[in-house]
Amino acid sequence: MTLRLEREGAVARLLIDRADKRNAMNQSMWGALPMLVEQVMADDAVRVLILASATPGLFCAGADIGEFAAHSGDPDWRIANQAAIRASQYALAHAPKPVIAAIEGDCVGGGCGLAMACDIRVAAPAARLGITPAKLGIVYSLFDTKLLVDLVGPGQAKRVLMTGTLFPADEALAMGLIDQVAPDPLAAALAMATTIAGNAQHSVRSAKAIITRILNGQADDDEATLALFRDAFTLPDFAEGVSAFRAKRRPEF
Repeated sequence: MTLRLEREGAVARLLIDRADKRNAMNQSMWGALPMLVEQVMADDAVRVLILASATPGLFCAGADIGEFAAHSGDPDWRIANQAAIRASQYALAHAPKPVIAAIEGDCVGGGCGLAMACDIRVAAPAARLGITPAKLGIVYSLFDTKLLVDLVGPGQAKRVLMTGTLFPADEALAMGLIDQVAPDPLAAALAMATTIAGNAQHSVRSAKAIITRILNGQADDDEATLALFRDAFTLPDFAEGVSAFRAKRRPEF
């Protein structure tokens, strides 16, 4: 396996560690990623996950195209590969805790899909982002495409997919494909993660859950979202937040 987890306080890092292949994701890596995300979600000490490269200057070149070519004639492998890729992106997109992508180098194809499945994306000025199925005769799945459309809108999504262009970080920022450009994306992601980890986790996770509902088409409250609002007033986070506010001190959630 060429993925690994590290933990620093309340922040975990899921590191892609296959530098000799520019961190291209193979089938075993796709299969392992959801389990690693699940470990983080089950660890009460961890509040935020960062997805990054173990090697400076890299992020992820996408799926292992050599592996694609070697197994293209095997329908069972194609089905299994598609399921594994979807499961990886689904695990990140639907993780209850926040996930930040720290993008230091090229973020292409399946690598861009992983970044888009994260909640927030921070990239280096020299990073390039793109999705290149049109250059390979591959079709991007509906789930992948929805992640892209949710970020950049339908017009830009068509531009990204139909041209296969690798966009520089400043242009990716302007179109909404990333959220911040920073000289050291991992340090910036860690600073952001530390801030998020210090906030009320019921508020943080509820915000993620509600935004996901909106992206999936929900336009008004239902009993579940109304309960999130009502129940917050009965939880320890609210009591601590009010106490800290009155005492003019930093809350300890």
